[in-house]
Amino acid sequence: MSVFVIRRLLQSALVVLVMSLLVFVGVNVVGDPVEMLVNPEADQAEIARVVQSFGLDRPLYEQYGLFLLNAFKGNLGLSFVYGEPALKLIVQRIPATLELALAALLMAIMLGIPLGVFAGLRPDSKVSKTIMAGSILGFSLPTFWVGIMMIMVFAVMLGWLPSTGRGATVNVLGIDVSFLTWDGLAHLLMPALNLALFKISLVIRLSRAGTRETVLQDYIKFARAKGISNARVVLVHLLKNILIPVVTVIGLEFGGLIAFSVVTETVFAWPGMGKLIIDSIHSLDRPVVVAYLMIIVLVFVIINLVVDILYSILDPRVRLRDVKA
Repeated sequence: MSVFVIRRLLQSALVVLVMSLLVFVGVNVVGDPVEMLVNPEADQAEIARVVQSFGLDRPLYEQYGLFLLNAFKGNLGLSFVYGEPALKLIVQRIPATLELALAALLMAIMLGIPLGVFAGLRPDSKVSKTIMAGSILGFSLPTFWVGIMMIMVFAVMLGWLPSTGRGATVNVLGIDVSFLTWDGLAHLLMPALNLALFKISLVIRLSRAGTRETVLQDYIKFARAKGISNARVVLVHLLKNILIPVVTVIGLEFGGLIAFSVVTETVFAWPGMGKLIIDSIHSLDRPVVVAYLMIIVLVFVIINLVVDILYSILDPRVRLRDVKA
């Protein structure tokens, strides 16, 4: 097991290094932030001073080397617009985005797996057909439109839930969280459900496909022939085996929830990283964009590492094949 983990750690470190080069070069060859930072009436001396102060007069390879050196120290550069560390600006927004993504992921797991297993065990029932039809809608409807419809129905017409914002928060270990207050939960429900709809549909279809395949296996038939209760067959024998692909996809999708929650955060005015990165792209605030993308890369790499380890726990053949390789 230790060999498997060390191998994955080395692979993850290499991926982060390569992605840092691609992200840095990709962001720094687009546009000229000086045009947006300097007054149009500024003279050449003022422009040269700004360029030098931000290190934009150095060759690109020197800028990248300095970026790597500072990144190892936890410094991802100063924001051109705010004049503050880019990492600090993003870290201030991370709790809100993480809270939204975790709530959406929890909804996908709690709703998707039971509905998918039910649809797989009773594929011909009307309820199962309704579940599968609903999953198709979850795939098809655009996120921004669903969010607007939710606001119109539940906030404007019925007045049940607040339309925008994060609501009241509670400070826990220096981090503001909203799910510990009723007002915060009310504000969290709609954006989390909106963000989770696609993931719920995905988990439903994965769980149903896994269930339909697993129920035909000999060990399921043998367990039922021994007189084991149907609940134990499903919870112990069936569920463990269908979770292998589901865990993999859920892990990868969690990274997607964090990275691509921009639309939901915009529709519901959720104060996460989404608005910050959109504003930074518009103003060519390169340090913030690079810092955001590097954090997203780290999130995906860490999630993939955790998924690989969980996968190897659920299916020991994975780490045995890796060791032999």
